[in-house]
Amino acid sequence: MAALIAIVLLIIAALVGPWLSPWQPDQVDWSLNPLAAPPSLASAHWFGTDGNGRDLFVRVWHGTRVSLLVALLATAVSVVIGVAWGATAGYLGGRTDGWMMRVVDVLYALPYMFFVIILTVVFGRSLWLMFLAIGAVGWLTMARIVRGQALALRRREFVTAAVTLGLPAHRIISRHIVPNVLGTVIVYATLTVPQVILFESFLSFLGLGVQEPLTSLGRLVAEGALEMETAPWQLLVPASVLALLLLALNFLGDGLRDALDARQR
Repeated sequence: MAALIAIVLLIIAALVGPWLSPWQPDQVDWSLNPLAAPPSLASAHWFGTDGNGRDLFVRVWHGTRVSLLVALLATAVSVVIGVAWGATAGYLGGRTDGWMMRVVDVLYALPYMFFVIILTVVFGRSLWLMFLAIGAVGWLTMARIVRGQALALRRREFVTAAVTLGLPAHRIISRHIVPNVLGTVIVYATLTVPQVILFESFLSFLGLGVQEPLTSLGRLVAEGALEMETAPWQLLVPASVLALLLLALNFLGDGLRDALDARQR
């Protein structure tokens, strides 16, 4: 519950925070000398400014928006693909299951980072391509988890009854298999969100993430790391927000997993 409250507060801050500041994300305060100024209440730069004189308070919350958007959309893509693939493989079984899971094994063997970097280099760096690229290769573990659940469910009485009634396979999967794995899917999806945020931050740190005028927490951390000796607030502020967000999401996922395990007992 504490993690959930922290996540809600961070989301509210990301949505409302920029409206509380008189500065725009790309607005330069030319009155500063030097442009990289520490946090100050008098100038309304509550988190300080970056090396270009832009307000860090506004940029941090805009970056939080982008990081959450990429994480949620990429997770949604991986959940849709992973659930459909894993449920189909687990229910059909036999050779179909074998071939489908060998495809997963082959994709697992490919370097995850290398695949995403190739996509961003070939098709350009854009926000939409990033969450598609991350989601398109992030469904593999989800597919394995759902397949394991589907293998157990296909032997249950209600599935046998549906087969006896002559229901086609796609209706059994959509109406009986998928609804019964949603609890596990939700728990794992909650744990996938921080992984995607961390991965997007790493790509942005390498310069392969979102590009100006957009920003993300990972990009802000990368920019702050270059100035951490002369302007440590440029690194500490976005890094603290990123760490708090990742910890809260991981604690929430662990709590949901414990609750699901207790319910299954």
